[in-house]
Amino acid sequence: MTPVTLKSLTDIADLGVDTIIDVRAPSEFAEDHVPGAINLPVLSDDERAQVGTVYAQVSPFDARKIGGAMVAQNTASHLRGPLAEKQGDWKPLIYCWRGGQRSGAFATILTQVGWRVSLLNGGYRSYRRLVVGMLYDTPLPHRITLIQGGTGTAKTRLLQHLKQAGAQMLDLEGLAQHRGSLFGAVAGGQPSQKMFESRLAAALNTFDPTKTTWIEAESSKVGARSVPPSLWTAMCAAPRIEIRAPLSARAAYLCRAYADLTEDRANLHAQIDRLRPYHVGDTIAQWQAYADAGDWQKLAENLIADHYDPRYARSAVRLQNDTQLIDLPDLEDETLAITAARLASEIK
Repeated sequence: MTPVTLKSLTDIADLGVDTIIDVRAPSEFAEDHVPGAINLPVLSDDERAQVGTVYAQVSPFDARKIGGAMVAQNTASHLRGPLAEKQGDWKPLIYCWRGGQRSGAFATILTQVGWRVSLLNGGYRSYRRLVVGMLYDTPLPHRITLIQGGTGTAKTRLLQHLKQAGAQMLDLEGLAQHRGSLFGAVAGGQPSQKMFESRLAAALNTFDPTKTTWIEAESSKVGARSVPPSLWTAMCAAPRIEIRAPLSARAAYLCRAYADLTEDRANLHAQIDRLRPYHVGDTIAQWQAYADAGDWQKLAENLIADHYDPRYARSAVRLQNDTQLIDLPDLEDETLAITAARLASEIK
């Protein structure tokens, strides 16, 4: 059994292991885990709670005895199941919460089988400290340029074209699983804050800090997830490219981008109702009528003109960064691809 210490997040790619195994309970794994890890829990959530209760109410010895039996049983199940086809040269890295008894017990058994096992010193906590250090405690070295613009200016699609043109692109909305607006929720919900930060750190570590990283100009929150301080500070100081387009083109783009929302009328009505604190009842009723009639273009145009643009104008007043304006005649893919290619060649 070989102990492994992570000194930086980039060490993960250089560990030389075949599989990273998180042996924590499923709920712990779901909240966050080392990128690429699989979950082979040695204690289920219920079993972990049982052991904790015995530890607190009876004794640590009894808790370890009961827990040991559970770990042995679950390890046997993994050996018969997902690990049954692993050959003798397979090399796993194993971790638990703090590199203690759960990962140690599992690693000991796998070592006795004959596999070359690595054990992560400090467990998940040591990995999490590195993520926090990168996103909370130190300035990011990356050169960032933001794409900004009012709702419906195809910023997300332009970023995708920038990536296709060979530029570095950090997809905050994709990592947060949210489209960044009142109507932005996507199926499956959002990851936890810790998982969001793990995804951010992993993505940023693949980029060359000396080259421009393109990001959409979001607020400090993407849905319910907060942009961590180091990244937010870098974004606030970054130069900006502002996209402008005719209202009709923006509304048409929203109709394409949010087609999934228009298929669920009940949810759409509920989302429009959430705007009641900001608009009079007649306005809300008119928007609901457009939704009932399936007049998506008219609904999108009214939402942009009467709700989103006034709020965007107020927020834009606070921005002090240099901003380059780009006026587009439409937001079709061909236009966006040409624009992205030009930006990628001019800003490297």
